[in-house]
Amino acid sequence: MAGMGKRMRPHTLTTPKPLIPIAGKPMVQRIVEDIIKVCDEPVDEIAFVIGHFGKEAENNLIDVAESLGAKGSIYYQDQPLGTAHAIMCAKDCLTGKVLVAFADTLFKADFKMDSSQEGIIWVQKVDDPKPFGVVKLDSNNVITDFVEKPQEFVSDLAIIGIYYFKDGGYLKRELQYLLDNDIKEKGEYQLTNALENMKAKGTKFTPGKVTEWLDCGNKDATVYTNQRILEFNKKAVRKSSFINRNSSIIEPCFIGENVQLLNSTVGPHASIGDNSIIENSSVKNCIIQTNCKIKDAEVSNSMIGSFAEYTGKSNNLSIGDYSTIK
Repeated sequence: MAGMGKRMRPHTLTTPKPLIPIAGKPMVQRIVEDIIKVCDEPVDEIAFVIGHFGKEAENNLIDVAESLGAKGSIYYQDQPLGTAHAIMCAKDCLTGKVLVAFADTLFKADFKMDSSQEGIIWVQKVDDPKPFGVVKLDSNNVITDFVEKPQEFVSDLAIIGIYYFKDGGYLKRELQYLLDNDIKEKGEYQLTNALENMKAKGTKFTPGKVTEWLDCGNKDATVYTNQRILEFNKKAVRKSSFINRNSSIIEPCFIGENVQLLNSTVGPHASIGDNSIIENSSVKNCIIQTNCKIKDAEVSNSMIGSFAEYTGKSNNLSIGDYSTIK
């Protein structure tokens, strides 16, 4: 999760993308929680490969791990040299059974993974596989090929960015081989090259299929993901201390601590961060972060950063922290 999150600007200018809240929880916390739910045994350690996010962000990540009963570790990727390089930044953790996940992938699944498998690569069927890496399967449900962004149809099973390896040491050796021999694709060290080498040596990778794959790559995708997470919860999630004066809450929503709703309609699919004020406004299908003031406004399909103020009408708004638009 060391990327700069350029497609999520201006929000990632002040908050690392994995810490942007989705339905009231940081994105990375939801990812970790979802992964732990499908694991068939306890998770001992969660290693976060990050850029230099600052001590407060690092402490938040450690808290996420510890809240789930695991040790939290921080590693840094100082250069954007690819997925294989990113994983090797945390090479000290590559022992025993290992799960690897990229931090802008949320998913829903209704199964427990089988950790006796040599390797599992999570996939989801997509309508247009061209923008994704995909896998091909044989008659025994074993992965035979990895194809990156196929322009001709070969498969509609897209790799969603979550991987299981029974032997983390084996993975580490294959990744080190790429680094030692400077084996790159488009200028970067790629995990898929290691997967191909492991497959050629007889490793059997099987697909793990999810019921829904949710992307947080840009503003619109993130707002949609917020909508879907709220729908999974099926009702309004409200903290204990918020003020509702002559306002309507249309579920599902998330309402944070010390929020004030004044003569407004909130929802459906609105997430309102702590200490925000919504006055004489309509807010739906939005992520409103903390300490915001929305007044005399109609807002939908939007993201508004912390400490922002907004007055007006928009169905496609994206403004960063400390912005004022009236």
